[in-house]
Amino acid sequence: MQEGKFKIALFGNIYQEKKSVAVQKFFAVAQELQADLLIPASFYDFLTSNLQINVPQCQILDDTKSEPLDADVVVCMGGDGTFLDVASKVGARQIPIVGVNMGRLGFLANFSPDELEQTLKNLAKGKYDVEHHSVIELSCDEQVLEGYPYALNEIAILKHDISAMISIHTSVNGEYLTTYQADGLIVGTPTGSTAYSLSVGGPIIIPRLDTISLTPVAPHSLNMRPIVVDDKSVIDLRVESRSGSFLVSLDGRSHSYSDHIHLHIRKAPYSVKVVVHPQHSFFSTLRQKMMWGADARK
Repeated sequence: MQEGKFKIALFGNIYQEKKSVAVQKFFAVAQELQADLLIPASFYDFLTSNLQINVPQCQILDDTKSEPLDADVVVCMGGDGTFLDVASKVGARQIPIVGVNMGRLGFLANFSPDELEQTLKNLAKGKYDVEHHSVIELSCDEQVLEGYPYALNEIAILKHDISAMISIHTSVNGEYLTTYQADGLIVGTPTGSTAYSLSVGGPIIIPRLDTISLTPVAPHSLNMRPIVVDDKSVIDLRVESRSGSFLVSLDGRSHSYSDHIHLHIRKAPYSVKVVVHPQHSFFSTLRQKMMWGADARK
C-alpha cells in the first residue's frame, strides 16, 4: 500500500453527542497517516452542524444512492446496531469493517475509542486479522421484495403488533419440518445468535461455525424448541395470519407482506469481513456481556 493512498471510510450514528473527542482523535491520526477520507453526507452534516467539528478534506458520499464504496477499510463508530447498518452498505465489497464502540463492549463493535490511534496505524500497515461472518439472503417466488435482501444477524418473520399469532409453515431442503404457531420465527446466523434470537431463548453459536438457526418467538406450544441446521440448507416459509399480512425484518429493516407468498432463506454468496480485536476473543466478550462468573451476591 503506497503512502498517502490509504483510504478510510468513516461511518457512525447521528445520535451520540459524546463521540466528539473520539472523532477528533480519528481525524488527527488519519491526517498523520495522510489517509484519504470518505464520509457519508448525513454523518458529515452531524459532525459539522451538531458537534461543530472541523472535518478535514474528504470525499462526501451520497446516502441516498447505492454508489460504489472505494476504501481499504471502513471504520464504524457506534454500537452493534450501527455496525449492522454499515455492513448492509458495504455489502459484498469485502472491505474490512472496524467497529469502535462508543458505549459498552460489543460483539461486533469491540474496539474502544482509546484504541483508535494504534488501531488505525495497524490498519494502515495491514497488521490486522479478520473473521468472515456469514450472511443470509431472502428471496420470494411471487414478487420482488423491498429493500436490501441480506442480513448479517437475522431474518425475522413476525406478526403485526395488534394481530393474533401467525402460522409459519416451514420446510428445510424441501422436507416439511413443522408449522410454527407463534408470534414469529427468527432465522439467524451465528453472528445473530447473541442478538434477537438469544432474547427469546435461542442458542449461542460461535461466529465461525457454518450454521443457520431457527428460533420461534413466543410459540403456542412449549415443545417448539430452537433448531440448528447447516448453512447449506434452504429454508422455505409460507405464512398464514388472521390479518392477511405479516412483517419481515432483516436486521431491523421491516416490511409488510401479504399471506401465502413463498419465502426462501439461504446463505448469501458473500461474507462480511470483521476486523477482530487482538485481545478480545468471542468467549471473553461473551463472559463480559453475559456476566458469566460474576457473583450476584455482590
